[in-house]
Amino acid sequence: MNKFLKENYGIEDDVISICAKADELIKDNFKYIDDVCEYNTMKVLKAFHDNNISEAHFASTTGYGYDDLGRDTLDKVYAQVFDAEDAIVRHNIVNGTQAIASCLYGILRPGDTVVAVTGAPYDTLEEVIGIRGENSGSLKEFGVKYKQVDLRDGKPDFDEIKKVVSEGCRMVMLQRSKGYSWRNSFTVDELGEIISLVKSIDKNIICMVDNCYGEFVEKKEPTSVGADIIVGSLIKNPGGGLAKSGGYIAGKKECVELVSYRLTCPGIGRECGASLGNNRDMYQGFFMAPHIVSQSIKASVFCSAVFELMGYEVSPKYSEIRTDIIESIKFCNPDKLVAFCQGIQKGAPIDSFVVPMPWDMPGYENQVIMAAGAFVSGSSIEISADGPMREPYVAYYQGGLTYESARLAIMIAANNVMNLK
Repeated sequence: MNKFLKENYGIEDDVISICAKADELIKDNFKYIDDVCEYNTMKVLKAFHDNNISEAHFASTTGYGYDDLGRDTLDKVYAQVFDAEDAIVRHNIVNGTQAIASCLYGILRPGDTVVAVTGAPYDTLEEVIGIRGENSGSLKEFGVKYKQVDLRDGKPDFDEIKKVVSEGCRMVMLQRSKGYSWRNSFTVDELGEIISLVKSIDKNIICMVDNCYGEFVEKKEPTSVGADIIVGSLIKNPGGGLAKSGGYIAGKKECVELVSYRLTCPGIGRECGASLGNNRDMYQGFFMAPHIVSQSIKASVFCSAVFELMGYEVSPKYSEIRTDIIESIKFCNPDKLVAFCQGIQKGAPIDSFVVPMPWDMPGYENQVIMAAGAFVSGSSIEISADGPMREPYVAYYQGGLTYESARLAIMIAANNVMNLK
């Protein structure tokens, strides 16, 4: 194998040696990952059995899409697995940002206040909220107020959350993953603590969780600890690498209904929307998702161990329990960030010959470099690495349909970084 790596990918002995040491460090971590995978697989399978999923659910509809059996039953499957009263799963939700924006616009009204209680939201939400950008129809332009409670040493500031929320708000917004920040992502139990505090102040406050990158990493989801609504993208964890596009919203029935009116229009809601032949991929992807997520987590653990052995600061460390699929490596050097992403691209199954470079990606304040050599364009659960071109030049790695293929991409990336002059 080592000879193959050297001859075909130019991976040097030093990198091979580091990866061998990493293998020894992480081997005991995999038992826990496999246990979570098995549990979540059984949850999904039980939902399939309880809802009598059959070939009939894969049938395509066109036009208005009234009475689409597969579409409507998939909503029930998601709701059951995510311990929610209701859910909407649609192939035409273009990304996680649209799913989140639909919740904000669907639930909030002029004069309402939304409070981000886990620090600054992900970059692409800044124009949705109105933190930056003008005349684009942001929440701010519609009279929705925004407040933010920054983290204290990477942790929720409970005293400040209590103070700000007590002043009055309609919704609190929580982000499970770290986004483009240097901190640990929040576990489901940590999110539950925040939600409990908010509900103790006013039980009617809507608690919305951006669940992107976190589905099936733990044995429970934020809806199990009091979240009123959670959202995510199908080209991340729950799509299992098979869904070609889409997103989901799950939670309390009244919240999901309000969001449905934003996705289409009042009076129509979820009743319209043809599946156009996407049902099969979304069902099969959801069935595969716990296993695919486990492969991604194993890859992230390996990535963490390799780059920690190379002397870089990583988050989380290979020995830490995870709540999402993201691994962060702090390079403190723009060239190393670029070299890492180019290495991941070179090891990807699709477009391995492409050399990614920083560019002005829509929705981001800084230039971003992104490696994404996937069967589904931009699919984070397959394999991807990205980062904003700003200090401290952190790379965010995620995904891997198979651990073995992701391992090779990480080795190539490590070789790129080590050889950088």
